[in-house]
Amino acid sequence: MTEQTIQLELDDSGLAPGLPTPAHPRDQVQDVPYRPVEFRDDDLPTALGRCADWLRQAQEWLGEPLDVLAIHLDYDERKDSPYYDVKLLCNEEDLAGVPIAMRARSAG
Repeated sequence: MTEQTIQLELDDSGLAPGLPTPAHPRDQVQDVPYRPVEFRDDDLPTALGRCADWLRQAQEWLGEPLDVLAIHLDYDERKDSPYYDVKLLCNEEDLAGVPIAMRARSAG
């Protein structure tokens, strides 16, 4: 069996530069494990809507369904913090663009 390596272009946080970023300032892609992508808001439907919008953009960029391992809902009762915290726990290889690199390698 021959091991194959794939060259990935990643930013300082280990993400592919072309990966769409969550649009709202309260939302973010967190560190490993599972690369949680976080959407925070005082209104749950709004947070879920931004989550769905980002997921559509990321899947369009990736060219296939994004591997979401879990969806986590938490609450933040600290003063001046958004109450709802929705996290998509994503496959870090998808967020790094591995499927894109694999398709490019196969086509080349």
